[in-house]
Amino acid sequence: MIRWIIKKIIKDYTATSNKRVREAYGRLAGALGIGCNLLLFVMKLAIGIKMNSIAILADAFNNLTDLGSSTVSLLAIQISNRPPDKEHPHGHGRFEYISTLVVSFIIFGFGFSLLSNALQKIGSPEPISFDPVGLTILLISVLVKLWMFSYNRYIGKTIGSNVYRAAAADSLNDVLATLTVVAAMVFGSSTTAPLDGIIGVGISAFILWTGFTIAKDTVNVLLGSSPSPELVRDIRVLIPKDQYIWGTHDLVVHDYGPGRVLASIHVEVPDTANIVEIHSVIDDLERKISKQLGIEIVIHVDPVCTHTEIVDRVYAHLCEIAGKIDPSLSIEHLRVIRGRSRSSIRFSLGYPAGLPPFKMEETTRRLQENLQKDNPNSEYVIDDTNL
Repeated sequence: MIRWIIKKIIKDYTATSNKRVREAYGRLAGALGIGCNLLLFVMKLAIGIKMNSIAILADAFNNLTDLGSSTVSLLAIQISNRPPDKEHPHGHGRFEYISTLVVSFIIFGFGFSLLSNALQKIGSPEPISFDPVGLTILLISVLVKLWMFSYNRYIGKTIGSNVYRAAAADSLNDVLATLTVVAAMVFGSSTTAPLDGIIGVGISAFILWTGFTIAKDTVNVLLGSSPSPELVRDIRVLIPKDQYIWGTHDLVVHDYGPGRVLASIHVEVPDTANIVEIHSVIDDLERKISKQLGIEIVIHVDPVCTHTEIVDRVYAHLCEIAGKIDPSLSIEHLRVIRGRSRSSIRFSLGYPAGLPPFKMEETTRRLQENLQKDNPNSEYVIDDTNL
């Protein structure tokens, strides 16, 4: 159904890399969220008051916080699409992450409030009346929330938005919360246990966990988390090893919001290659990555020494220093990058079988220190592929 709505409402809906189209997706999701949550809040509030159920009232106010979250998300998608300015040269994309963090704080606040009320309900339980009409409305709300989960997940995936992925997770949590309320309504009249309060505690714990998970994931992005293995793989696949490019290293990715990802990577090229040809190859790769992955990438060229005598001499020196630490160490994947005043020597270590990780780290550190002390005019980089 959501795809039909998108086709009818959003012009050029397939051009999701376009900021205006992306904003239209956000407006649609926000409007649907506000409308659905307002309807659910009013219905559950009426049922909860009529049945004197703290669990149903808590579920109703949970929908009210969801309404607030939808409003925040709607504003965020518009602000994040503002163009770069003097103070924000990379745009305002991270505002979307900040809004996701605000949503998690709203969820936290509601969760703690619900927990307090539920504990009071356990201490002073009150009977719950069974109402077939109320039960029917709650089951309808479950179907509505399942649809909200579906469209939020679809829109979040389509436009690459963490805000709507979080909204999808929250909608699914609401489904489970409402089903536990239904269970309390059905079985509450047949037991003397304060089932209503107990269910309320369970719902509040679930809500608090959701808020914590959303906050944790968002903070990781804001602090600068490592690029996903999938993104690293996609970038490296688009930079194949051939006669011009012998290897890559030092990939750095900066996420300034959905559709605003900057990256840099070093590529190793033979020092005998024609600089004009290399420049052309690099330009083609940057455009290719930008087109296929939507990433603005800068590729730095490291000329690798091809003179056998020099490489052999460096290799022998590395083996000598490493052998003093552990004779069973081996030097692998050696690349010598010669500079005018300083050379960079990159390699990986082959460790003895069964050596624990902490010993590998200690060995790598000692070798690095010894090499730098022996030849301070060179930079030694030990790839940690085995750690």
